[in-house]
Amino acid sequence: MTSSIPPQSQPHQPGVERLMNPPAEHIRADYRGSGKLKGRRALVTGGDSGIGRAAALHFAREGADVAILYLEEDEDAHETVRLAKAEGVRALAIRGDVSNSAVCDDAVGQCVETFGGLDILVNNAGVQYVSEDLTDITDEMWQRHMDVNINGYFYMARAALPHLGEKGVIINTSSINAFAGNQSLVAYTTTKAAEMGFTRALALQLAPKGIRVNAVAPGPVWTPLQPASWGPVDPQAVADLGKKTPMGRIGQPSELGPAYVYLAAEDSSYVTGQTVHVNGGMIING
Repeated sequence: MTSSIPPQSQPHQPGVERLMNPPAEHIRADYRGSGKLKGRRALVTGGDSGIGRAAALHFAREGADVAILYLEEDEDAHETVRLAKAEGVRALAIRGDVSNSAVCDDAVGQCVETFGGLDILVNNAGVQYVSEDLTDITDEMWQRHMDVNINGYFYMARAALPHLGEKGVIINTSSINAFAGNQSLVAYTTTKAAEMGFTRALALQLAPKGIRVNAVAPGPVWTPLQPASWGPVDPQAVADLGKKTPMGRIGQPSELGPAYVYLAAEDSSYVTGQTVHVNGGMIING
């Protein structure tokens, strides 16, 4: 499914979708929506590219209005909005950094004002910085992981919660690294494990209110974060991503989108506190 990926690098995170070679696939042409999310309102962080864009576009094809919160890549964000609107739904792009709680409050406010409410929150925005030695991780690098990958999830969930009624949904993007670990991503792995604890505890707290909280744990997926994180350290590492999975390849964002639809829709009405693993057959516990 995935074309051969040449060595490459991007200078800044979270990376730029339109610079990827080859381009990523976010939704398959033969994916047929069936109205599973018709009338629902969703907010996806990091929705301008990668897995976030895939989730947003699958939600749109299933009938949901979609807002995305993105860091700085205006062109990528506007393309996500264009593609979502082409599905016949309303779409909104909001620029801001999830590490700032006021930004998260404002994003939820804009979504509620534009769409009249909020039903689905996807916490997806994240950073990962490669370091082969713990002593090379600076205070600033460690803190950036915490501020985006943990604090951002908390800020967004806290802001969204007053607007989520019964059948409300929170989906957190974690990672296979929360379960298997990664020696080159100690800080990132730490935050992804923390997101799993957050998911499980919040699921228990919100279950009596009829609000479900689950997670998706991707394996290696072809997103801009890959060349923007691995590329500056070793461009060849980008080309090799996914080759050690049993399926022998990196995944496409389009292969993640349906997992978010499942967790957002009533198909998963009896599922909370769980993790959907989409990782090409990598053997892990959890």
